[in-house]
Formats: sequence, structure tokens, C-alpha cells
Amino acid sequence: MIQRRQFVQACAGSALLAGLGARADALEQARILYGFPAGSSGDIVARRVAERIAGTPYVRNAAFVENKPGAGGRIALEALKSAPADGSTLALSPFSCTAIYPHVYSKLPYDPARDFVPVSIAALMFHGLAVGPVVPASVKSVRDFLQWAILNPKDANYGSPAAGSTPHFIGALLGLSQGVELKHVPYRGSVPGVTDVVGGQLAAMVTPSGDFISNHKAGKLRILATSGKQRSPFIPDVPTFAEQGFPDLTVEEWFGFYAPAGTSPAVVSAANAAINSALKDKALIDGLGVVGLVAQGSTAAEMARSQAAEFSRWGPLVKKIGFTGES
Repeated sequence: MIQRRQFVQACAGSALLAGLGARADALEQARILYGFPAGSSGDIVARRVAERIAGTPYVRNAAFVENKPGAGGRIALEALKSAPADGSTLALSPFSCTAIYPHVYSKLPYDPARDFVPVSIAALMFHGLAVGPVVPASVKSVRDFLQWAILNPKDANYGSPAAGSTPHFIGALLGLSQGVELKHVPYRGSVPGVTDVVGGQLAAMVTPSGDFISNHKAGKLRILATSGKQRSPFIPDVPTFAEQGFPDLTVEEWFGFYAPAGTSPAVVSAANAAINSALKDKALIDGLGVVGLVAQGSTAAEMARSQAAEFSRWGPLVKKIGFTGES
């Protein structure tokens, strides 16, 4: 009787796994490294996907997210480099860490082409330029802000989530294009910089626009422009840089998942399928929309091609800006 009951329970367990799509060789659990603080838009991507990849041929249980903030996201990728190449560790990163940093840091602790394998793009973000109470309410456009900066050089600063990040360079290119000196203030992620803009310690910030939306709608800061090809669907009242005469500042950055080099194609494929399935979940799509992100998956090959294209685009721009990690 006991044996029969055990047999029935075993069959029921197998049926449950089959229904979830899990396989006997699926990982028990996985972790997702993220190189910026909890609460930022990318962190939300990591956590929403982590919840929804359970019960797949990739992993049985929900993944857990491990924040490793600092060095503009490089600490998390350095940790990924030394992780086992068995799929148990992934990292979520903006493309700046793999496509731009090689042009910035002569002693980068990882080689994106050699040390990592692209798995899937996860979300698209539009960067924004926002100003707070330091800048008078009469400043309503990018050109207004530049004019104000010329007249107020001591206060003409802007923050970004990291030195050498895409937002840092958007601000730098904006100043260079008009011959206006904008002092850059790097932060460890978006949240502390946005807090300083709202609090009046910092004039402006360039960062993913989703990190501004709640304060923009509450009237605590003003988003002057976004970097997409079209206006952000989440703040359609805000014009793009291109609409205001700055087409070279059109940038649509993505967050993407990476695995350590040497991870088998079968594991990468399983992780890719699990991530792309998660990105089709309506609750996830809506949740990312709250922070201004568009859920967008890809194949591993598409992600690799996009990374290579961004690497080629940003090399001359970084040289033009003249910034290095040793600056």
C-alpha cells in the first residue's frame, strides 16, 4: 500500500513538472547579478524576470537577484566572469558596460567578447534629461537649459548613474555640441542622483527616463527631453532630443542578460527561451511600463549583433568626448 502511494505521488510530481515545462536536468536555482542598487529600473527588470523563469527547462525555482553596485556596473560583470559556466549565474547589464566601457577603461577587468556569452535582450530604455528646483521654472526645453547653464556656470552641472555610462556621455555630447560647459557628477546608480535633483543639491540629471517618471508626474522635477527615436509612450508630453534639434543624441539603450563564457549552447538556449517567455507576460510588461521600460526579448545572436554595432558607434564618440577611466 505504501509503495503504491509512493508510486502515485511520484507520478503526480512528474506530471506537475511536465506541466510546468521543467526537465530533469533543469537547474534547481539560478542567480542574477545586477551591478546597480536595488529599486532602480534595471533591478526591476531582473526581479520581474527572475520570478517568471521558474518551472522551465532552464530552472525549476525562481531565480534570486544579487545586487553588486559600484564601479558603474563593472563589479557585477567581474563576478560573472569567474562564475561557473553552467547557467547557474547570469548577469543583467545595460549595453554601456560591454559596448562602451572597452573604449573608456584601459584596464577593464573583463573582456566582453571573450568572457561573456549574450543570452537575450530584456528591455529597452530611453534616457532623459531632467531638471529640479535649482533650475527656474521658466526653463522648459533643452535650449532653455543650455542658455541657463551659460548664465549660471557655477550651478551648471548634471548627474549620471556612473562615469563612462551612456547617460554621462549624452550629457557630455550635449555640452560639446553647443560649446557649453556642463560639469558631470557621477553617482552609484540613478536613485541617489534623482534624490539630489529633487532635493535641490544638483541642477540636472541624465539617466533612464523611467527613474524620473514618478517625480515628473508629481511636479518635483521636469523632464526636458528623452533620447528615443520617438517619444516615450509613458511620458508622451515630453519631446525627444531630436525634436528639439539634437538628433545625434538619439539613443535607445537595452538591458541584456549575459552568461559566463563557456556556457553550453543548450543552456544558453534554455535560458533564452525562459527569459523570452517571461517577457511576454502581461503583468511583467505592465510592471516595466511603470518605470518607463519596454519589454523586448531577442535571440542570443541578435543581442550579439546589437552589441557589436553599439561598440562601433560609441568608439569615435568616446574619443571625441576625451573621457577615459583615468581622467
